[in-house]
Amino acid sequence: MTVSASSRGQGERHFGRFNRIGFQTLLGKEVKRFFKVYQQTLLAPACTALLFMAVFTLALGGRRGDVFGVPFAHFLAPGILMMAILQNAFANASSSLVVAKVQGNIIDVLMPPLSAGELTTAYALGGVVRGLAVAAVAAVVIFPFAWSGIAHPVWALSFAFVGALVFSLCGAIVGIWAEKFDHTALATNFVITPLAFLSGTFYSIDILPEPWRTISAVNPVHFLIDGFRYGIVGEADSDPVIGMAVSLVIAVFLFWLCHRMFRTGYRLRS
Repeated sequence: MTVSASSRGQGERHFGRFNRIGFQTLLGKEVKRFFKVYQQTLLAPACTALLFMAVFTLALGGRRGDVFGVPFAHFLAPGILMMAILQNAFANASSSLVVAKVQGNIIDVLMPPLSAGELTTAYALGGVVRGLAVAAVAAVVIFPFAWSGIAHPVWALSFAFVGALVFSLCGAIVGIWAEKFDHTALATNFVITPLAFLSGTFYSIDILPEPWRTISAVNPVHFLIDGFRYGIVGEADSDPVIGMAVSLVIAVFLFWLCHRMFRTGYRLRS
């Protein structure tokens, strides 16, 4: 018999409309979980970002020339940083839920009086914190080689947060859906990574022939990377206002979907 994640709250909630203690506890658990293994969750992604930066700069930088009127390394750095944010925000939420399901301790999350909205928000913000933490560490090792200032700090921070939120929610949805680690690897290898690599991370989509230019332009990840790049270097392929609007709509839809999966107990308890 499938039991919804919210069925434990059929009786009166003694915490009011918002269980602040329970929410803070779950969010704290999510943050402490990845900070305890910071070598794997923070330092390793930063090293990967630095390797991407070094390989593409050394292999293409001399021949590529300026992009948007800025050196290739300055153009490349924001894309690599945003890719790190997205991948790690996704990994945090998805791995947390899958590990809990495989080990059988997901019940410890479902039984306390936490609503579907509180569960969704806690897992989403946990992924956001990891994504932004990885970006901060990666920026320390990348920007000394490609620092030209931040053209629009508000845009940069806004796209970093929304991008992390979108992919953290994606990770939570995949984590709820997945029944084993192979399922999360399937989503990562065949959905997340292709979307990130084909979104203009390493190039401007203006150089692509049709129909690839149009396909890349409607890639939702393109809006996130392009908007973040606009915040850093002040130039982009598309209008950041449109990119932010599309990204927020996607975030709202994903929050609704994740909330519904928690509320109905989809693949969470049998």
